[in-house]
Amino acid sequence: MHENMNVAVCAAFEPELLLEQLRLLGTVGKESTAGRTRLALTDADREGRDTVVGWMRELGLAVHVDRIGNLFGVLDGSSSEEAPLMMGSHIDTVRMAGHLDGAYGVLAALAVLRAFRRAGVTPPRSLVAGAFTNEEGVRFQPDMLGSLVTAGGFPLDLALNRLAMDDGARLGDELKRIGYAGEMEPGALRPREYFELHVEQGPVLEDEGRQIGIVEGVQGISWTRVVLSGAANHAGTTPTRLRKDAGYAAGLIITGVRSIAEALETTVGTVGSIGFEPGLINVIPSGAELTVDLRDPDEGRLLEAERRLDELLHEVSIRAHVDVRSERLVHFAPVPFSQELVAMIERLAEERGLSHRRMISGAGHDAQMMARIAGVAMIFVPSAGGVSHSPDERTSDEDLIAGARLLLDAVLQRL
Repeated sequence: MHENMNVAVCAAFEPELLLEQLRLLGTVGKESTAGRTRLALTDADREGRDTVVGWMRELGLAVHVDRIGNLFGVLDGSSSEEAPLMMGSHIDTVRMAGHLDGAYGVLAALAVLRAFRRAGVTPPRSLVAGAFTNEEGVRFQPDMLGSLVTAGGFPLDLALNRLAMDDGARLGDELKRIGYAGEMEPGALRPREYFELHVEQGPVLEDEGRQIGIVEGVQGISWTRVVLSGAANHAGTTPTRLRKDAGYAAGLIITGVRSIAEALETTVGTVGSIGFEPGLINVIPSGAELTVDLRDPDEGRLLEAERRLDELLHEVSIRAHVDVRSERLVHFAPVPFSQELVAMIERLAEERGLSHRRMISGAGHDAQMMARIAGVAMIFVPSAGGVSHSPDERTSDEDLIAGARLLLDAVLQRL
């Protein structure tokens, strides 16, 4: 019976429809011929959500929205006593993004549920396709907020009161405005396993000529906001030794972050945003604000990088004669995934004849939050040129389909 079910479901899988839905969702929020922007809880995000909900309803799925706005389509199984198997990712984007990051995982999950529907097969336990709120963290912080709340790692009330970085809007109010303030408590749909299919967002698989990345875990992430306060003065008449130059201080921090990363070898450090006050060509900056992103697969080295950053900020304050204030926005420790599930996916990839390798994810994903409450595994497919978070994000149709079929294999294996 189980073998017959697997054959029927695999035969009903529709790869071309998956590719078409990726294309259609990719038109939502498109600002030009290049990229699209669907920041969390904007009108474009609402349109994307409405599109996905429409596809869920076409499949006859039970659609649920929880209080943080996470969206779930549920295909009921024959047993209501067993915990469900969940797949998913997110559909919010960064600015001027590609069409695959996040969306691929959500729509591949729908493709798996569609295969069961087309085959007329009721799974032994419920299957869930999920789209989590504010994974990117561009508009509201922290990132991966919807899955973090679901996993119990961030209080719901605090999340609903987060203010948007762009316009100061309250997250809870924006959920209501776009019609996605649900009533279900976050975490009410508690899966036994969570699978996430994603583009690699890096160059390793393409460089090695491999089709599949089997993700063993996610490296740790630390975000810090730094505010520098100096004194504005005339750029031409103020001697260098008498300046309280916030711009100079920012430059010291940028180069210092690079030095920290180089010294710790496995750490990567990025100053990804910066702004100056008053922002005039002939005025010494009185203020600057910047962000520091530190990542490492080892928690001890990540903590050491944070310690060195704090030390750097103290030294810069003295050297540049400016006041330095910092706020740690996020610290997520490295997250290992289920070794049982990792080994299973590795075996399934070998059975399909797919070249593969085990790897650690350099980017954060909803999967790392869901690992707090479920067995988790991730599958990567190659990113052309290692490019993501860009209109140039590309993965071949062949690789997209191979990843989705492997996801379906993994689901069938766990039923």
